[in-house]
Amino acid sequence: MQALFLSLLVPVAFASSSFLEPRIFSLVSRGTNLDGSLPLYQNPNASIEDRVADLLPRMSLQEKVAQIIQGDIDGWMNTTDPLDNTLVFNQSGLEDMMSTKAGSIWGGYAMPYEKFVFALNVGQKYLMENTTLGIPAMFQSEGLHGFTNNGTIFPSPIGLAASFNPELLSSVANIIATEAEGLGLSQIFAPVLDMSRELRWGRVEENFGEDPFLTGEMGLAYVTGLQDGTRRNVTADGPGGIRKRMASTCKHFTAYGSPMAGLNTAPVVGSERDLRTIYLPAFQRACLESLAIMTAYSAYDSVPLVANKHILTDILRDEWQYPYWVTTDAGAVDLLISQHKTCDTRECAAKAVIENGLSGEMGGGSYTYLTLPDQVAAGTVNESYIDETVKAMLRTKFTLGLFESPYPYSDYLSTIRTPESREVLLQMEEEAIVLLENRDNVLPLSNNIGSIALIGPQVNRVTFGDYVFFNASLNGITPLAGFQEFLSNQSSSTKVNFAQGCELWSNDQSGFDEAVSVAQQSDVAIVMVGTWSLDQTLLWTPGTNATTGEHVDLSSLSLVGAQFPLVEAIVNTGKPTVVVFVSGKPVSEPWIQAHASAVIQQFYPGELGGLALPEIIFGAVNPSGKLPVSFPRSVGTTPDFYNYLNGMRPIDAGMITDNDTLIFGHQYVLNSPVPIWSFGHGLSYTTFNYTDLSLNPASIGISDNFNVTVIVHNTGSVDGKEVVQVYLSDVVSSVVTPVQRLVGFQKIDLPAGSSQTVSIEVDSSQLALWNLNDQWAVEPGEFMVTIGTSDEIFAQATLTVTA
Repeated sequence: MQALFLSLLVPVAFASSSFLEPRIFSLVSRGTNLDGSLPLYQNPNASIEDRVADLLPRMSLQEKVAQIIQGDIDGWMNTTDPLDNTLVFNQSGLEDMMSTKAGSIWGGYAMPYEKFVFALNVGQKYLMENTTLGIPAMFQSEGLHGFTNNGTIFPSPIGLAASFNPELLSSVANIIATEAEGLGLSQIFAPVLDMSRELRWGRVEENFGEDPFLTGEMGLAYVTGLQDGTRRNVTADGPGGIRKRMASTCKHFTAYGSPMAGLNTAPVVGSERDLRTIYLPAFQRACLESLAIMTAYSAYDSVPLVANKHILTDILRDEWQYPYWVTTDAGAVDLLISQHKTCDTRECAAKAVIENGLSGEMGGGSYTYLTLPDQVAAGTVNESYIDETVKAMLRTKFTLGLFESPYPYSDYLSTIRTPESREVLLQMEEEAIVLLENRDNVLPLSNNIGSIALIGPQVNRVTFGDYVFFNASLNGITPLAGFQEFLSNQSSSTKVNFAQGCELWSNDQSGFDEAVSVAQQSDVAIVMVGTWSLDQTLLWTPGTNATTGEHVDLSSLSLVGAQFPLVEAIVNTGKPTVVVFVSGKPVSEPWIQAHASAVIQQFYPGELGGLALPEIIFGAVNPSGKLPVSFPRSVGTTPDFYNYLNGMRPIDAGMITDNDTLIFGHQYVLNSPVPIWSFGHGLSYTTFNYTDLSLNPASIGISDNFNVTVIVHNTGSVDGKEVVQVYLSDVVSSVVTPVQRLVGFQKIDLPAGSSQTVSIEVDSSQLALWNLNDQWAVEPGEFMVTIGTSDEIFAQATLTVTA
């Protein structure tokens, strides 16, 4: 009688159509089979698709919905004090959390490792041993430029991109994954693949720059480095299919980085051609194997991206065949009600996102997805949309091997902050620094120079970018300490004179006299100024200040407060002056470019940035960084990205001279649309020459790849690293195309006096445009191939494409 009674309940308790087929499991004990055999979903040797197909029909509707809502360890742990190490948990809070929000669990808190591991063990053990199906959770945290809970902090992504070294970035991501994996995490919210084309936006520092190709290559390097490998006790590439050890999360899908007026989460205006040519390529290149994708807050072409069927279903799921987990950003579903005004109820918002986006709901909002069971019962939401979303989650979990290895490792301390990690960190710090100007070869400085003045508000400060947690800066070294350490190790007698001069956030010039005096007493002045961000606690704390970071947008790209007058005062002493920008985005100060002896860009560094800087300035390391983003002359001359469309930038520039004479032009009347420094720019202490450029073959069909081969010579007296950059221009096309676009690059290490033949393959897809028929097409004709930077040509050749 009981078995009959339970079978009659099937259509109500389990709305999935799969229950209409003969069951192989008991409704009371769905985690076992009726014949006593091991359920297929628990068999690590079964194919992932078979495991998904076996597990889904065993799940109740409530369990399915719980899989696609993000939970939080604060449901059973006290997360308010980052220093507290009390190993207790709230049992009722744990049970309540896991009953409604159990698929992924946010663990991005600063806390002692012992407590962190305790919290994750408690959560996973409950799911594995005290729920019917034993489905483990993905525990999540941040890893934009380092695992946030006291992991190694690397330069911000804009700095990582300045290295133009995908292989090195892959090593960075590998370290981030290793540190997080040992503690039991399985999903990292990175990389960010937004385009840095709207520089007022506060999150420029989180991106890999303004170029789709560079962003795609660096993004792929990050995804690969983070994911490749397997968790312990998981068989790699066995009969069950490929395994990954960590889920990267490509974000923010898509077009998020170009908001109107530069305001965070504001709408983005663009066409289908803009979408295809600017915003989607990096995601398509980097993320098809990423185990997770996060959608954007904003609207594109007036359709909110969390509920954009064309982008999330038609393109991502159907066209690209993306099979893995997709989630919204924190609180994003509620924005359909509060910001986008396309819904007036939680039910409407949940329905719009699940049906159009097939994505889960992150926390931070009102948990609109909790309305889904009632909506299914009422017939307003079809459970098939929930099923498809759950399948993606399960597919990611099986690929991670979480069912076999869900727990933290007992030796987690052995994989965090290792000597090997520090070596990779220092190399990345060095390669991320860009030498922008070097008049009369004032740099590098001699180790025997008598004295240097270190001046400015960035000298005695550790300035990390956003997405670091409480007290992360305590692991960093200030530039002041770095110079002192470097000179001590060199047994140098150079005297270091320090004066701060001003604060970052103040107009107060009362410290100028001391700074000028220190400069006058020294042989060279090094002035460090820029922007600043804050850790994830202070950045969102009322009453604190910052000039970059999430929700920190600017109306000007000039230096804030007394910083520019300080630089001006030091330059006017007549002492050789090296200006160092420490910033998360370009700084628009053309006067500094014109008057400083040398200019260095250090995008927000990591823990050893304070040591890498003197290594560069004193020549222990030859600078090799290149700009991943162009520097406008003012906010009024933006956008100034290098890959602008033909016809966009006529130039009849005006200017205001040093003596305030007005010289009038038209584009612009008193300024120029040409950047101060353009994408790809970066100087070295040696010189490079390019010869013997050839295209192999020089004539191709529309589906053929070709190779760009050139001989690079180090014609100077110093070993150096050079980034060989390949640009392409379509001579005549059916639609307007960019004046040029990067299609390949390679970083080489070249001893002084030597040469190297470099060959870079260019894929035929890089020749394609989005044509008048809304299709990708390579059009026959001529293409100009250049070697150089975006504003300097070293060699060029013509490629012919035939039908």
